[in-house]
Amino acid sequence: MNLTGSKKTLALAGVICGLVAACLAYFGNPANMAFCIACFIRDTAGAMGMHQAEAVMYARPEIIGLVLGAFIISIATKEFRSTGGSSPMIRFVLGVIIMIGALVFLGCPLRMVLRMSAGDLNAWVALIGFILGVATGVFALKQGFSLGRAQATTKASGAVLPVIVVGILILATCTSLLKVSAAGPGSLHAPIIMSLVGGLIFGAMAQKSRMCFAGGIRDVIIMKNFDLLSVIGGLFVVMLIFNIATGKFVVGFNTPGVIAHSEHLWNILGMYTVGFAAVLAGGCPLRQLILAGQGSSDSGVTVIGMFVGAAICHNFGLAASGTALNPETKAVVAGAVPTNGKVACILCIVVLFIIAFTCKRETAKK
Repeated sequence: MNLTGSKKTLALAGVICGLVAACLAYFGNPANMAFCIACFIRDTAGAMGMHQAEAVMYARPEIIGLVLGAFIISIATKEFRSTGGSSPMIRFVLGVIIMIGALVFLGCPLRMVLRMSAGDLNAWVALIGFILGVATGVFALKQGFSLGRAQATTKASGAVLPVIVVGILILATCTSLLKVSAAGPGSLHAPIIMSLVGGLIFGAMAQKSRMCFAGGIRDVIIMKNFDLLSVIGGLFVVMLIFNIATGKFVVGFNTPGVIAHSEHLWNILGMYTVGFAAVLAGGCPLRQLILAGQGSSDSGVTVIGMFVGAAICHNFGLAASGTALNPETKAVVAGAVPTNGKVACILCIVVLFIIAFTCKRETAKK
C-alpha cells in the first residue's frame, strides 16, 4: 500500500483522516478539538497525575491508537526500523518547547487546521506564525543544522513506546488508577472503542502518507513540492464540509465554547515556536508520534518531552485560557495568555535559536 505515489492518493489519506476526525467530533470530542495531539497528550498526562488541572484529565485512546496504528502498519509493511541516538536530550527539550508553544496557542498544528475549517479566525492568524516558524527552521537547515545521524538499535528499543501506550490503555480500561475529569474538556470524549479505532486508522494513514504539518510547508519552501499539503488539504475539506453541515462553522474571533483566545501576537508566537521546533525535531507533534510508533527512539524521547511539557504548562501556569461565557452574567469572558506563558514562550524561542545555530554538521562548522 503506497499512498505517496500521487497527490490523489495522498489527498485520499487526508480525506480518511478527516472522516475519522469528523466522527469523533460528532460523537463527543470537544468542539474544534476533534483530534489534537497537544491537547490529548495534556489530557493523558493529567490522567496519569503529571499535573493537577482537573478539567483536563483523560487518557485519550486516540493517542494510544496513533502510536499502535503506526506500529502495526509499519510491522505489516516491513517499514519498522528501530533507531536512536540522535541528540536525545536536545530532542527532549524540543518536545517540551513544542508543548509550551502549543498550549500558548491552545492546540497543535492539526487542531489549528481543524479550527481553521470551523471558521476560527484566531487559527488563521496563528497560521502566519506557524509558516514563519517553519521558514526559520528551514533557514537553520540550510545553514547546516543537524542533530546527528540516528543509529540502528535493538528491536526492543523501538517497541518501548508502543508497549507503554498499551500499558496506559490497560490502566485506563481495567483499573481506576487513572484520573478522569468530571467537567471541562477532559469530560468530553467519544466512546472509547470508537476513539481507539479512530486513532488506529488515523495512525496507519499518517504513517503511510508521511503526514506532517511542518513537513508539508518545509517541502514547499525547500523543494516547491506540494505533495504533503495534499494530505492536509483532504483533511481540511472534509472537516469544512462537516462543520458547515452540522452548523459548527462560525466565523469569528471571540467564540465561546471553541477553546481559543484572541491575543493575536501570542497566537502567532505560540505557533511560531511550534513550527520552528518541529522542523528542528524532524516533524510536527503528530509526526513524532508516528515515527515513535514505527521504531524511532529519538521521536519517542520527543514525545516524552511533550508529556513533561504539558505537566510544566499546567503546574506553572503557562497554558492559555479560552474564551467562555460567564455562567451567571452570560457575558463573554475573553481568553488570555498568562504572563508566565508569555515569558516562557519568549524563552523557548531564544532556546530554539541557540539550538538551531549551535548544532551543526561537521562539514558546516568548517
